[in-house]
Amino acid sequence: MPKPLALTSPRFKDGDIIPIAYTGEGEDLSPPLQWSNPPAGTKSLALIVEDPDAPDPQNPQMTWSHWVVYNIPPGVQALPEGANPDVLPAGARQGMNDWNRQGYGGPMPPVGRHRYYFRLYALDIVLPDLGRPTRKDLLAAMKGHILGEAELIGLYQKVHHRSSEPSAGAPY
Repeated sequence: MPKPLALTSPRFKDGDIIPIAYTGEGEDLSPPLQWSNPPAGTKSLALIVEDPDAPDPQNPQMTWSHWVVYNIPPGVQALPEGANPDVLPAGARQGMNDWNRQGYGGPMPPVGRHRYYFRLYALDIVLPDLGRPTRKDLLAAMKGHILGEAELIGLYQKVHHRSSEPSAGAPY
């Protein structure tokens, strides 16, 4: 029996604290990610990073999207630290996060310790150009095409408790 799709980061283990460099309080870089064992028939990969604890883990009211990436070629096995359009694999596309911008937006929860799910999906198709899809748009486009899924969970609680810019949207 083949091993299941696996997702890891060399910077934090599943269930550990996300280092501050990868948060809104730090350098706001995407963490390096690595994966292995895509299922046979994988034509593309998609990555969604989300916080189901927004705005308060004691009273979650929404899932906040931090990063949406799709059409990662199946031969690619990692994304580097600080992945941006200049270093994303050829063909990979980014959707919109909940700050209404493309790219990675790191954790900066307003209160409490939040969970951040890094979910990698192996798909049996290369998706058409979806423009700037939201997390929900991408999930709908992937429906019926998911061959495998892997997840890595990081935790983060704000350290500095500085106020954010009101125009930047809610920080989660």
